[in-house]
Formats: sequence, structure tokens, C-alpha cells
Amino acid sequence: MMDRLRESLDETQARALLRRIFEAGIASADPLKVLAAHLPAKPRGRCVVVGAGKSAAVMAQAVEAAWPDVDLSGVVVAPYGHRVPTRRIEVLEAAHPVPDEASEAAARRILDAVSGLGAEDLVLALISGGGSSLMALPAPGLTLADKKAVNRLLLASGASINEMNRVRRRLSAIKGGRLAEAAHPAFVVTLAISDVPGDDPRAIASGPTVFDPQAGDDLSALVRRLGTGLPPAAARLLANEPGPRDHFVSDFRLIATPLMALQAAARVARDAGLRPLILGDALEGEAREVGTLMAGIARSARRHGHPLGGPAVILSGGETTVSIGSARPGRGGRNTEFLLGLALALAGAPGIFALAGDTDGVDGTQEAAGAVVTPDTLARARQAGLDPAALLAAHDSYTLFEALGDLVVTGPTLTNVNDLRAILIL
Repeated sequence: MMDRLRESLDETQARALLRRIFEAGIASADPLKVLAAHLPAKPRGRCVVVGAGKSAAVMAQAVEAAWPDVDLSGVVVAPYGHRVPTRRIEVLEAAHPVPDEASEAAARRILDAVSGLGAEDLVLALISGGGSSLMALPAPGLTLADKKAVNRLLLASGASINEMNRVRRRLSAIKGGRLAEAAHPAFVVTLAISDVPGDDPRAIASGPTVFDPQAGDDLSALVRRLGTGLPPAAARLLANEPGPRDHFVSDFRLIATPLMALQAAARVARDAGLRPLILGDALEGEAREVGTLMAGIARSARRHGHPLGGPAVILSGGETTVSIGSARPGRGGRNTEFLLGLALALAGAPGIFALAGDTDGVDGTQEAAGAVVTPDTLARARQAGLDPAALLAAHDSYTLFEALGDLVVTGPTLTNVNDLRAILIL
């Protein structure tokens, strides 16, 4: 069967198969399909729903559908353009990835919603990736302008998502457990969609309902990396600032994770006659360097059958980084940069195709989830007058894939379980 599959798949079919694999990963994290199974017992007192993230609005919609007989109230915040209809839970919109004034107003509304609750009341916190910027309330002594400046420095620094979230927790009046502290003595149940390597609850939207034992750690080394553009008030808080006391009552439940998405993708691949191999759900590193590494694995698989023989698909998740430095970058995100690094390292090797994309539908700040690489990607680019190596050096990978018509455009998926990379080996 596998030999027949190798012989029968042409480029169009290979692209379509990769797209099905990618979309299966996204579908595995659809709150309307998975959230209800994770709800707690219905409360005897009030039920207040709060939340923030790219999935917050559709998660609120899923709660309303699952609990039609519960008296729900509350407010959640999602990125602009991610609103869905709800009847009992208010949906606000704010900016991502850099917070705006609406982000600060939303954070205040959410804190107000959980104030004055009793021990028999329930707070459902719906948390997903993107919540850090959408629910941005500066710590005392900071301004929103300070937080915006820090966010921009973090995005350009090459810092890992865990490093970013340690900074965000430290500089916030709502993250790092402070939302759950404000809800005390109500019982807090967090339903979370993980977009971070390792699924650390403290890192998903910077852990608004999770006590942070690292709250008082010295982050001076990271302060030095961020440089002189760091606002002085932020630098002082990052040096040493105690977090909230661990006196709130809460339960944290993961309803969708990067590994679950990879497993769903693997099932689709297996049903199509491929051998799937999941390398891991938490791969990190410079995007172009990870692309080079993956190219070596793919070439070994096709030439020697190691680590597995084809037809096969190598799957991985996690979040790579793009360190821009001082030069003005072109257009592109970590997935298109990974793919261009992969294509250059493959150098037109036959029988190897790849798709990489962010499951939220947005790679970086561009309006595409990612892109596709084929054996003739470099040749087509050069025929179009493009220099792939120069574009990679300029962090301008989006320009190449846009010119080739190889972008993967999904629109907002209303979920986010980080990046999903699939390398098809025929």
C-alpha cells in the first residue's frame, strides 16, 4: 500500500494531504468540540465566566451551549476580529500581540467581574494563547506605554515564550495568579488551551489564575538582554518584585494542547497510508536553524530509511524564535522563516514536501498561517527573480512564499495550540 501511495501522489495531492494533516491539528483544539467534557459540577452559587485569549469568545460560546440552565454572567476578551455571538457572557475585543487601551480596560472589567464573590460561587476562567496582551493591566508604577515598549522589545529579542511570560507576569496587576487572588474566596476553575512548549500553566497567557513560585526571581540577565530601551520603571520591577500570596482555591484543566494536535495530525496521516513520527511538541530554537536540522532528518529518512522509511510524515510542534537584531526586517514569521531555512538546506531534494503554520492562523503579524515547501520551491523562486538566501538573511520569507502562491491562509481559527510542522517524505 505504501509503495502504491508513493507512486500515486503527485504534487497537488501532496499539498492537499499536508493541508488535511494541518487542519486536523487545528480541529482537535476546537472549543465547541472539546470544552464541555472538562466542565466542573454546576455551582450552588453564582457562576462568573471570565477569560482572555484568541479562543476566549468561542470558549464562552461553548460554555453557554453546554450550560443552558445555569445562570451565567461575566466578560471575556478576544483579539479584534475574533468575536462570536454570545447571549449571557459579554465579549470584548483588544489588541494582539501589542496591548492597547482596550486591553487595559478589559483587564479592569475582568477584575471587577470577580470581586465580591463568596465561597459557594464559581469562577470559570477561559484562558488561551494571546491573553497576555489582551488582558494587560500594568503593575503599580507602570504605564500602558511602558508595557507596550516592553512587549515590542520582547518580540524583537529572540526571547523564548517562557521568558516573555516571566516578564509579563512580573509587570502585571492581573497575571501570575493575581486574577485568582482577586476572586478569593470563590472557587476558580481554569479551562485552558495551551500554546506553549511543555504546557506550563504559568506560561499560558502568563498564568492569571496560577500561583507563580518564580515571582521573586532575579531577572536582571534578561533585563540586560532587552537593552537600554527598557523603561526604567519596568527594569526596577524586573529586578525583584514579590508575587501574590498562594491563598486562592483553584483547579487548572487543559482542554487542548500541542501534543493533542500532533496526535490528531498523526491519525490523519496514518489513515492516508503514511508512517507518522512525532518528534516532540515543544521544539525551540532559531527558526532557520531548526529548518536546517529538520532538512537533515528528512534527507536521512528518504535516503536511508532512518529514523523511519517513507512514505512518512515527520511532525513537530513548539515555538521557534526569530532573532532580528538591529537591522530592519522584511515580512515573515517564524514558520515561513523555518520553511525557507528548510528549503535552502534541502536544496531541491526530490520527494520531500513540507507545511508549517501557526494553528491560530497568523504567523507572526502576517495574514497567513504559514506556507508550503515543495522540491522545486528554490527553482521557482529563482525563476521569479528572487534570491532565497538573501531573503532569509533579511527575514523576508513571507515575500518569497507570497510570490510563489505558496502561503497557507486559514483566517482566524479561534484557537491556538502553537505551531504545527509536517514534513512529507515520499
